[in-house]
Amino acid sequence: MSTANGNGAQAATTRRSELAAFLRTRRERINPEDVGLPVGTRRRTSGLRREELAQLAGVGVTWYTWLEQGRPINASVQVLDAVSRTLRLDATERAHLFRLADVPGAATVPGCDDCPLPAEVQQILDALPLPASVVTERFDLLAWNHVYASLFPRVTSAPPDARNTLLSLLTGPPCCSPADDQESLCDAMIAQLRAAYGRHVGDPAWTHFIRRLEAQSPAFAKAWASHDVAQPGSVVKVLRHPGVGKITATSTSFAVHAVPGARMQVYTPADEPSRQALALLAAGEEAGARFPCWPLHHPERAVATLTADPRV
Repeated sequence: MSTANGNGAQAATTRRSELAAFLRTRRERINPEDVGLPVGTRRRTSGLRREELAQLAGVGVTWYTWLEQGRPINASVQVLDAVSRTLRLDATERAHLFRLADVPGAATVPGCDDCPLPAEVQQILDALPLPASVVTERFDLLAWNHVYASLFPRVTSAPPDARNTLLSLLTGPPCCSPADDQESLCDAMIAQLRAAYGRHVGDPAWTHFIRRLEAQSPAFAKAWASHDVAQPGSVVKVLRHPGVGKITATSTSFAVHAVPGARMQVYTPADEPSRQALALLAAGEEAGARFPCWPLHHPERAVATLTADPRV
């Protein structure tokens, strides 16, 4: 067997395993009473049984069992639609199901770890008076402006191989985290990562990244096992800054087509105090402020000057 064929077979096996786990977690979250079934007293696990799901979806019990076991069987659009409706999947979850089932038409996004970011993208970032950055589907940080660096100094001052916003939040101490609710933000980002992973199952770079996060963060491993999926969108986030205080901002994403899957994230203030706080950071005031615990957690970065550019 050639290397290409071997890699293809491995990717297919991994995809079926992902599909099996995704279906199981979605089935287990459906309460029997919500679909008109008696709760019963002899249920050993939560959610629907496989035979119940199959009956409600109008598919064969054996066929569905094989599908959830990750066996190499073909699934039609009509059958997957029936399963999707029974599991009450939303649009993101349905698309994720079709990608994992390798249904024709569920197109994948080509990977491009080495695609250069056009210089004009950095010019756009620098012209914005708001925190803005460009990240990949894996949350690798490709570019940012000085307002963003003021809010997220941990990731922007990190070595190039550690400039990942999700990794930074997962492994950083909560006491000097820019996120007011670090756990909720991480869970939302992991759900986005899981949806993106469905387009890259079997990709060695993605597999290595997931294993790295699992090894470094028990919280990631737990959230990843839930198989929740989500798409990037406009989200209100509450951020903390030691110099200007609390900032409530809406994070909005825009596709950057030069790098497949990459997007620009811009934070717009949600209220007047937040607008004033961001204006101070944009003017360069309090840009170097750090939480008191910063030197303890980041002694190698505590001596960085305000004129240093962490992008180089």
